[in-house]
Amino acid sequence: MHSLTMLARWGDHSLTSAEIAESLASNPVLVRRILGSLRDAGLVRSTEGRGGGWTLARPPREITLYEAYAAVEAGPVLSRHPHPPSAECEVGRNMERLLEVEFREAERAMEERLGRTTIQHLVQQVLAGEQERAHLAG
Repeated sequence: MHSLTMLARWGDHSLTSAEIAESLASNPVLVRRILGSLRDAGLVRSTEGRGGGWTLARPPREITLYEAYAAVEAGPVLSRHPHPPSAECEVGRNMERLLEVEFREAERAMEERLGRTTIQHLVQQVLAGEQERAHLAG
C-alpha cells in the first residue's frame, strides 16, 4: 500500500525499487518482490532500462486497499488451528466450527472496509497531512 501510494503521488514519472525502498526504510530486493506480486495482480507495471522503473497500471482511484492486500498476502487473515482438537472434549468438538464462523465474519468485514478505500484516498490524506505539517511549521 505504501509503494502504491508513492507511485500514485508521483504518477508523472516512474520510481525505482531503490527509491521506494528508501521511503519504506527497507531493502530494494524485498520491494521488488512485493512489486512483482502487485504486477502479477495487474496493479503496477515496470519498464526496463535507463529511466525505467515502476508505475501504476490503473488510476489510483480504481485500486482498493483490499486489492493491494490480496495481491501480497496469501491465505486467511486469522490463523486456524494447525491440528484438530480432541473430539473427546466438548469444547474441542465445537471450537473449530464456532471460531470459523467468527473468523470468516471478521475477514469479510476487513475485506469490505479495505474495499471502500482507494489508493487515491491515501494520496489525498498524505497531501492533507503535509499541508497541515507545513501550516504548523509556518
